Amino acid sequence: MSQIPSSELIINSDGSIFHLHIKPEELADTVILVGDPGRVELVSSFFESREFVRSSREFVTVTGKYKGKRITVLSTGIGTDNIDIVVNELDALANIDLKTREPKKEHKRLTLLRIGTSGAIQPDIPICSIVLSHISVGCDGLLNWYANRDSISQLDMERAFVKHFDWPLNLPTPYFAKASDRMIKLFEKETIKGVTISASGFYGPQGRVLRLPLAMPDMVSKFESFRFNGDRITNFEMEGSAIAGLSALLGHDAATVCCIIANRHLHESQPDYKPYIKKLVTLALEKLTQ
Repeated sequence: MSQIPSSELIINSDGSIFHLHIKPEELADTVILVGDPGRVELVSSFFESREFVRSSREFVTVTGKYKGKRITVLSTGIGTDNIDIVVNELDALANIDLKTREPKKEHKRLTLLRIGTSGAIQPDIPICSIVLSHISVGCDGLLNWYANRDSISQLDMERAFVKHFDWPLNLPTPYFAKASDRMIKLFEKETIKGVTISASGFYGPQGRVLRLPLAMPDMVSKFESFRFNGDRITNFEMEGSAIAGLSALLGHDAATVCCIIANRHLHESQPDYKPYIKKLVTLALEKLTQ
């Protein structure tokens, strides 16, 4: 096996991975990803014990035990660019020997679950309901930088989506990444089936107008009207496509589950959503420890 150069895989002087600042032995096989660093404290407050708390930039990590099972909770910050860092470094911790800089002979399959908040697109999706992203639509272009992206993309749905929109050539080609079958089976009974847009921003890329006009003023209505084999676009968020896509390419089980805190069609929101996030965290922990 070829050694990975230090310019490609940066390891800190204490033996931890570059951005996350955690070591291979500190990572559990099951990882909960949250955007907000403050939400790490919420999730880890359910743990029976905590091994450590590590903070580096927006990446805050706690590994502990829930009902006897070892779990890591990690904040990613906002956006798929951060997910590119997080998923690649988690995979490196699991599947690269950081001392020899060589991939390990035996592949370790991680379980990655993003818990987040989201805005619904369809009028019948209630605020404070839970959506599991069976398919995440990457409008950010991240996965297009990696070879074999077509091998994990839902290409028929992708082509229908591009045709429906008459997708502008100056925007990144969207990709449709599926959650792992195991994660779908684990959560599908308690959640709404989602086809989720992972937007590359919060304002224009999600159709919000403040002082700048939109390149596609009818974007949200086109999202709402898209249909493919009975499926429809359900909601917006900002990380799930990269989690699903990179995890599929790297051989990990991953999914995104979100609490709906706004309905874009109805122009309604629920600012006091924290009790519902707490319920979602409880559900996730119970499912992940079954």
